[in-house]
Parts: sequence; structure tokens; C-alpha cells
Amino acid sequence: MQQKKKACGYEGQDAMLFNSIEFLLFFPIVVVIYFAIPQKLKQLWLLLASYYFYMCWNAKYAILILLSTAITYASGLLMEGIKQKKYDAQKEKKLKNWVVVLSFASNLSILFYFKYINFALSTLGGMLHFAHIELNVPTFDIILPVGISFYTFQALSYTMDVYRDEVYAEKNFIRYALFVSFFPQLVAGPIERSKNLLRELAAPKKFNYDAFIEGTLLMLWGYFLKIVIAERIAAFVDKVYGDYYTYDGVYLIVATALFAIQIYCDFAGYSTIAMGAAKILGVQLMENFDAPYLATSVAEFWRRWHISLTSWFKDYLYIPMGGSRKGKARKYLNKIIVFLVSGLWHGAQFSYIAWGGINGLYQVVGEMLQPVRDKLVNRLGLNRNSLAHKMVCMAGTFLLVDFSWIFFRADRFMDALHIIKSILSVHNVWILFDGSLFKCGLDEGNFRLMLLSIFILFLADLCKKKRIEIRKVIMQQDQWARCLILSCSVVLLLVFGKYGPGYDAAKFIYFQF
Repeated sequence: MQQKKKACGYEGQDAMLFNSIEFLLFFPIVVVIYFAIPQKLKQLWLLLASYYFYMCWNAKYAILILLSTAITYASGLLMEGIKQKKYDAQKEKKLKNWVVVLSFASNLSILFYFKYINFALSTLGGMLHFAHIELNVPTFDIILPVGISFYTFQALSYTMDVYRDEVYAEKNFIRYALFVSFFPQLVAGPIERSKNLLRELAAPKKFNYDAFIEGTLLMLWGYFLKIVIAERIAAFVDKVYGDYYTYDGVYLIVATALFAIQIYCDFAGYSTIAMGAAKILGVQLMENFDAPYLATSVAEFWRRWHISLTSWFKDYLYIPMGGSRKGKARKYLNKIIVFLVSGLWHGAQFSYIAWGGINGLYQVVGEMLQPVRDKLVNRLGLNRNSLAHKMVCMAGTFLLVDFSWIFFRADRFMDALHIIKSILSVHNVWILFDGSLFKCGLDEGNFRLMLLSIFILFLADLCKKKRIEIRKVIMQQDQWARCLILSCSVVLLLVFGKYGPGYDAAKFIYFQF
């Protein structure tokens, strides 16, 4: 993903990565001071820590978070003031609408400039060239602020929640600024709602030993997903996708299947570490992933994948556009629009838009074919609750989702088409058996360890789907047993973790969004 990463705000910065030595020093210091200082200073301390965390990426871009915070904070107070003026319902709604429009327009304008301006100008230039109109389109040298899409959407959700009277306008600026910038989930989510996170931050907690152990378990599991699985897979996938003309056919099939696991472990790893870090601080963040690859349909997959973003688009885009209330045709159109916007949210490239559009089409076509599938199941006498039927549905869902990941992973849209063409013209099946796969960034030992780790992930997700919480089981054990599990987990991470080229901390994929 080299070309897609060039615009990331973390390039050239002393980044505070979760899997870096800097963070492993920073976080304990934050925790110790947080629980040592008086209650009235805790929110301010977390706010200062959060801004320091972000400024380690690019100090000057902290101004953007502060600006977004100030705009949305003021919008909440303005709407609260309008409600207290006791205007008639029509005038009150009109004034509140203007506040929302101004809040969204200003925040989205900032996001557009930093993330989409070059894409928009190059697209315009291409369209004019196609129409035989030559125009010298400028290109801006912009470094994308890390996490800008995440904190912008989180701040805008607050504006909408106040508009809908779902929360009161927050009058404490420090608490609200902390809501927007809370460092565990600042740069890659989950995208929290004001109804949850503002309430969690309102009453700082005292140190809780059980919360500390549970949070540490979450963090260790997140590190396992990232440095044991995701980074090991990345070595293989980057090698193959980086030279897909050489590594064609089955190489690309294997790399594409593995990328589906890589991006899951990379992103879920970050979210899980964020949940664990917040848990230690006494803050409960929402679950962002729920065993997505055990879904039996694409619609179910999207209810389990990046839950915070999926629900954001549902609540703040799909439903306001009419949702399913205006007939089937409008419902299908709304779904396509939401997924196209979701693709654009991920990045300013046509490959991302294609990825979003494909997943939108999956949902629409799947719903349109539901009656046909129901009749077919009845005529064949199939049992939808049988293990065999569920496994077939899971495999089919994985294939569909994995196909769309090609567009997400490829550097450009045309690269994705070349990769698909290569996959469809398979001619080198023998590489599965002659050891050729062990020459693609991973030796045989690391390749087998990767497969074992994926199997462990599958078992963990299977437990999650059956609502068996492994960490709750661990928490029920004696203290010596919990300490032993924690110690062994740390040792295993140190022994089997892969930290990237030269053992440097490797970046999380979703930091570029």
C-alpha cells in the first residue's frame, strides 16, 4: 500500500504508535499520574496527555483538532441557547438547522481540503482532458493529518445528537475537548458517540484492580492480533502485491485471502488495545468488531465489521436520507450511496470508491434475491440452522468480501483490475505444494506460525460468536493464575511478535484514514 500511504500525516514524524517503545513508556506514566492526582484535575490531565499523544505525530495539526472541537462545542451551546429562547417550533427548527449546516460545512470543508482537494482537482482535470479541454490543474503538497476522518465524524455526531435532543449541550469545554481527543481512540477509533463517551468521562473513576487486569488482557490480545498475526501476514502480502506481475495467479489468491485476515487483525488489534487502555483508565469504549468473518451474509458482515463507523453512517446518513421509509427503490439507492460515501471516507481514490460500491451492490442484490433463495432452500429441504449450511454461507460471504478487498489493497483501481485478471487465469497451482510460498517474505517456520495464529484467532472468534468471553473466564480465576496468564502472554508476544523491518514498530493500516 505504498502509494496510499504517502499522504499519511505520520510520515517523517516521531509517531506515538501503540506498538512502540514510546507508547509503552507514555501510557504507564499517564495511568500513574491520573490515579495519583486529585479528582478535579483528572480530566485536564487526560486532555493534556491526549494532545501530547497527537502532537507526537505532527504538532501543528493539533490546531485542527482544537478548531473542530471549538466549532462543534459552540454549535452545541448555540442550539441549547436557541431552545431556551422559547421560539415557536418552526423558527427554532430553522435556527437549529442553520447551526447544524454551519457546523457540518466548516468541519467537512477542513476534511475536504486536507484529504480530498488533490483528488477532486485531478478528477476534474481528467474529465476536462476527456472533453479535449486542457487545463493546468494545480497540486497541493499536503500531509494528511492522521485520524482526521475519525475525530471529525466523532465531533459531528455530537452536533447531531444535540440537534436531536439526544444529549444536552456540554458546557464544560475541557470535558468536551477530551471527548473529541481522548487518546486511546483518537486516531483510529472506535468512533464514539457523545451519549456514551461524554457520560464515561463525566465522572473520573478511581483505580480498580479488576479493571486494570481486564484492560491489560484486552491490550495483550490486541498486540497479539497486530504484531503476531497482522505484521507476519503483511510481510507476505506486501511482497506479492508489491510485484504482482511476478507473483501472479495462486500467489495473489493466497495474498488476497491473507490480506482479509491482515486488515481485520490490524484494525481490530488497534481497537482492542484502545478498549484495553481506556478500560484501565475507567472508561468503557464500544466494541468495534464482532467476529465478522463468521458472518453468514454480507449484510451480517457489515453489522459485525467496524461497527462504530457502520452505525454512524446508518444513524447520520442512511436514516436522514429516508432509510427504508420511501419504498424499495429509494432504499436500495440509499444503501448504494452510503457505501460509496463509506469508500470515499476511507480514501481519496477510485479504488476505495469501487470497494464501497461493490459492498453496496452485495447488499442490494442480496436483498433482492432473498425471496429466490428462500424458495430454493424450501424446495431443496435445506436446514438453515445446520452446521454445513452455515459453513457454506460463511465461505460464500468470505469470498465475496475478500474479492472486494482487492480494490481496497491495490494501490490503484487499474492495479486491482490487473490483479483480478491474474487471479482468474490461474496456472501455477503447484506452488501450494513445492515450497514457493515460503519465499514470499516469510520462511517456512514463520508461515506455519502465521497459520497457527490464524487458527487461534478463529477459535477466539468462535467463542465470541457463542458469547463465551475468554477474558471473563480468566478474570474468574485465582490471582496467581491471572498473573501467570499475563506473564506468559507477555513472553509469547516478545518471542513471536514481528515488529516490522529492522524490528521497528509497524504502522496500523487505518491510521491513514
